[in-house]
Amino acid sequence: MSNERLRSALLARGMTVQGLAEAIEVNPKTVERWITQGKVPYRRHQYATAAVLKVDVTSLWDDDRTIDGASDLSKAEIGTVYPHRHTVPSGLWREIYGRAQKTLDVLVYSGLFLSEDPLFHDLLKAKVAAGVRVRILLGDPESTAVQQRGIDEGHRIMDGKIRNAMVLYRPLMRSHPDIGFRLHDSTLYNSIYRSDDEMLVNPHVYGIGAYLAPVLHLRRLADGGLFDTYANSIEHTWESARQITDADFASSTTGA
Repeated sequence: MSNERLRSALLARGMTVQGLAEAIEVNPKTVERWITQGKVPYRRHQYATAAVLKVDVTSLWDDDRTIDGASDLSKAEIGTVYPHRHTVPSGLWREIYGRAQKTLDVLVYSGLFLSEDPLFHDLLKAKVAAGVRVRILLGDPESTAVQQRGIDEGHRIMDGKIRNAMVLYRPLMRSHPDIGFRLHDSTLYNSIYRSDDEMLVNPHVYGIGAYLAPVLHLRRLADGGLFDTYANSIEHTWESARQITDADFASSTTGA
């Protein structure tokens, strides 16, 4: 039985059998057999083909090995699961960020525990000086999403926690403008702390504060998918976020 999905994917990308074969470094006759005879490639060739054609690998093959392999890779990206954020070793946050060589991201509503840590401030200064891209995303204290999160946690002070974090970060914003600070109005389902190909993910659970929710320690693997899902969330939020203005600090002062 032929693989018409693979044939259609090739046509959609305007790619020939020869072009795909060259891109993934296999014999063109091998690719032809995948299409005309429905032969199932080795797993590494499945992922390589899907990457070149920019589609999900399971949309090309229903082979159980593919599905199990993708699942296994995603599971393998999970290094440790902590039952609550407060059970994460206190130095792990700085340890992970200390390893950053290219990217250091913080996507939170307030992340107040980091803004209160002077050693974390020093780390940010050192990283941006070394050429690391540093981005801190805080929730917009005036946004509906922030107000609702405060209600969900049962305290209604999320906006105040964010304003406190902004005030604590303000000297850093002034002295190191290369550090990116933005406010977002997104509904966050997770707080995400990324350092290159490593991250801590703190899911938000209705009715409790983030410090009581679990934390996943992830390490990116090629074709794993789980890490990239969260990393893409950071990118989307950053793109729609806005710069922090003096007016925001005026609100912080009056709201303190």
